Amino acid sequence: MPSAACCGSGNTTHHTSGLTNHQQPTHKEQAMSTVSTTVNVSGMTCGHCVSSVSEELESLAGVEAVDVDLNSGGISTVTITSTGALSTAEIGEAVAEAGYLVVSNQT
Repeated sequence: MPSAACCGSGNTTHHTSGLTNHQQPTHKEQAMSTVSTTVNVSGMTCGHCVSSVSEELESLAGVEAVDVDLNSGGISTVTITSTGALSTAEIGEAVAEAGYLVVSNQT
């Protein structure tokens, strides 16, 4: 697992793919419904960490976008937009492949 000293710190939001606000979706994209899945991930500390997790999640079938709200040294929020539902197992495996851990909401 990457160390906390990986590459700097701070709270940052990274958008790795998907449509921006000023792009219009095509007719085909409008016809397809999307599913948004949010998970909490521990251990990410920098942009490199975000890139690693995003790359693994984007390799899953149907994933269109991955947005990460990085909370350096804490629990980061990852939102996955896909063309269909993703299983918690496949999300967890992809995050683990990048070296991090999906954690449950603890209040």
